Amino acid sequence: MLFRKKDIVGIDIGSKHIKVIQLKKVKEAYHLERLGITTIEPELIVEGSILDSSRVVQSVKELISSTDIKAKNVTLSVSGHSSVIIKRVSLPQMSEEVLEESIKFEAEQYIPFDIEDVNLDFQILGAAEEENMMDVLIVAVKRDKVNEYVSVIKEAGLDPTIVDVDAFALENMYELNYEVKEEENVALVNIGASMININIIKGGVSVFTRDSSVGGNVLTEALQREFTISYENAEKLKQGESIEGIAPENVAYAMASASDEIMSEISRSFDYFRDTTNYESIDEIILSGGVSLTPDFDALLSERVGIPVSMAEPFRNIVIPEVFDKDYLDKVKSLLTVAVGLAIRREGDK
Repeated sequence: MLFRKKDIVGIDIGSKHIKVIQLKKVKEAYHLERLGITTIEPELIVEGSILDSSRVVQSVKELISSTDIKAKNVTLSVSGHSSVIIKRVSLPQMSEEVLEESIKFEAEQYIPFDIEDVNLDFQILGAAEEENMMDVLIVAVKRDKVNEYVSVIKEAGLDPTIVDVDAFALENMYELNYEVKEEENVALVNIGASMININIIKGGVSVFTRDSSVGGNVLTEALQREFTISYENAEKLKQGESIEGIAPENVAYAMASASDEIMSEISRSFDYFRDTTNYESIDEIILSGGVSLTPDFDALLSERVGIPVSMAEPFRNIVIPEVFDKDYLDKVKSLLTVAVGLAIRREGDK
């Protein structure tokens, strides 16, 4: 499939927001061309599964139209602990061409699904510590999960060119905007409405990834139960708005209790990373996703896990034309980390 580099669009379909970004590369710099975010009803996508594809298709169409995007080629991504498997393994040294031919056989022992039911990809990371071995990243995604999202893109009149994984899109965003710290482990943590994506980077290479089916919906549901209010009002409280008759200190208490479930999941993932790898510490967390916009969440997370937390800056190295509202971009940037990572992908990338 041939297309001009400027003609690709990153679309991040989440269970609360759909985000689109189009970037144009001018010499060595990316320029923001188009950007849009739309909110969808909570029942359309639940825990990463599309339950009402026709309404999701309509939302994508309306978003593309409202942002005046003309490009048809799309990069999209998927996630989910039950449908995406990412394994770093050591294999005998061989060429990429030979591994391409034998990847099914090599991956079968690491993938807990029928190998015929998944889409497979791999990346050779380099020589392993053991002689004549190499480290390889194997990625397997259930075909039905890919087909769900690809079908939505096609029905919206677009061409799905690349299907990525949320955790790797975060890594792309990081590599574009941050200086690689060779000796530090940096945890990219994206917390959406129903999913946490974690990708821990060392020296510019992913050493640990994990998806968890926990997210901001935990906070919304807790507020609904505590104050017997609608989903809409619970969302307002979650974002720091006030609702008549509900004391702010009571909201803070309910939020802190519910946030503990999210933070515990992140803490468990970090513990698992420490227990299963040779990398002992995590030096920094770069936080994104809708939950990161919750007042004081970053400070509470830092206190809970004992690691410095900073908010993601997905536009740090992207040229922003004057036509864009910088204040608005600063407000929503945490929602756009995956979309930015998708927007810089090109066909044939590894």
